[in-house]
Amino acid sequence: MSMELTTPHPLQACWDLQLAGLAADALRVALSMDLFEHLEQHIAPAQLAKSLDLEPFNTGYLLELLWAQGLLERDAQGSHYRNGETARRYLVRTSDDYCGDALLFRHQVLRQAGQPLEQALRNGLPAAGTPSAQMARRWAEAARVQIAQEQQAVTVEVACALIERLPEAPGLQRMLDLGGGPGLVAIALARKLPDLHATVFDFTETAAVAHENILRAGLERRLGSMGGDLDLDDFGSGYDLIWCSSVLHFASDLDGLLQRLHGALKPGGVLVCCHAEVPDDRQAAARVLPYYLHMRMQGRHVLPAGALAHKLRGVGFVDVEQQDGLRYPVAPVTAVIARKI
Repeated sequence: MSMELTTPHPLQACWDLQLAGLAADALRVALSMDLFEHLEQHIAPAQLAKSLDLEPFNTGYLLELLWAQGLLERDAQGSHYRNGETARRYLVRTSDDYCGDALLFRHQVLRQAGQPLEQALRNGLPAAGTPSAQMARRWAEAARVQIAQEQQAVTVEVACALIERLPEAPGLQRMLDLGGGPGLVAIALARKLPDLHATVFDFTETAAVAHENILRAGLERRLGSMGGDLDLDDFGSGYDLIWCSSVLHFASDLDGLLQRLHGALKPGGVLVCCHAEVPDDRQAAARVLPYYLHMRMQGRHVLPAGALAHKLRGVGFVDVEQQDGLRYPVAPVTAVIARKI
């Protein structure tokens, strides 16, 4: 009987979904108040509340919730709190891997994405059209701060691991970072591969952000940026490597873009794509589908598992291999690696 009474109720999955929203709000408030900056050492809730002019009892309840979420540690008496490993690395502004602004940005965007769901179901959403000038400016702003934080803390590590494992890695000389945002992937790879020269292609405004980062890194002799429209503009050719991350979703003509990527590689060149796909496994799908729901309702490309690899073979790529479930900002992605003969 006791085992039956402690088994989660079938509705627990629904309750967990609703509770997750409250936990996300708690993280949002903590980041907005720079709470983690004051938790480098163990501190009592009342002392923290005094420093930040907060109500002491409610401050204690918030700290306990953040502890339960694995973000804080507490002493043996359970009365003092400090940052846990994740908070120290990603939620303190002075950390090289700080992602607080990115998390606040994701919180806002995801909450906004949930608001038109009923409208989308009753009448549909307007189809995603050609990017406007306002969208290009917003993307550049995000690339300067939020996307840069996520690239530095997460994407760079994945990209370097994937590309350094390629048999072709020692001989790579020309790279295209398609939709590369702030360009931190190209910068990291250039530091690891001394013969590599790269071009970061993105909206004109975003390419300017990448150019600033390239200058700051002192790599302007080997790296450059190019502004343009993904669907319309030429992004060069003769590349040994094309890195393409979370950008195919936005192509108006996906098949046409894949053909252009094949043409942009020189013989023996490698295409490395990291994009979310819809897994067949239910638990794996649960980690992907919420984030991409709004995008799919807009008509963006979020392909079924294995579909991108199939499309790449169809336009002439060979030796196509796939790695599923790679850690990435917000939701896991699939890496598809393909070669041109």
